Amino acid sequence: MPDRSGEIFFRPEAIAIERLTIPAPLYNQCRLTLAHCDQDYVFVPVRSMQIQTVIDRDEVVFVDNLAYAVQDGEGGKLMRLAWRFRRDVERLSLNAPAPILLEYYDEEARQLHTRLITEFKKALDILEQRYKKQGCEARSRKVVPFKR
Repeated sequence: MPDRSGEIFFRPEAIAIERLTIPAPLYNQCRLTLAHCDQDYVFVPVRSMQIQTVIDRDEVVFVDNLAYAVQDGEGGKLMRLAWRFRRDVERLSLNAPAPILLEYYDEEARQLHTRLITEFKKALDILEQRYKKQGCEARSRKVVPFKR
């Protein structure tokens, strides 16, 4: 049986990068979720969209649960987009929207981003309730550049 405690994700080359913001409550909840788990990253399933999300200190990546690739004998899931937190822009309050770089890895990623603003928040709410009862789940991850 395969080891499901770890995940491999392939990061394709970005086809576009856009500067924008995400709502403050969503950004704040990402930071709090990561802080409560006392780990370097947290997995958040967005089941309604078949997306696996990984939050770490620098970014949130959105991985297609149905897109699997093999490269150099290693198999993994493909990233669709990433929200890279911008440290070069200061937020003046906790209520201010959070600046990000939105990296697209496929043509449909912009539409996916719009839907994720709502669905990812719902998934974080569900995860928060589960963590209150069960604690955080430890898993490993590996991010590998994907050659087209």
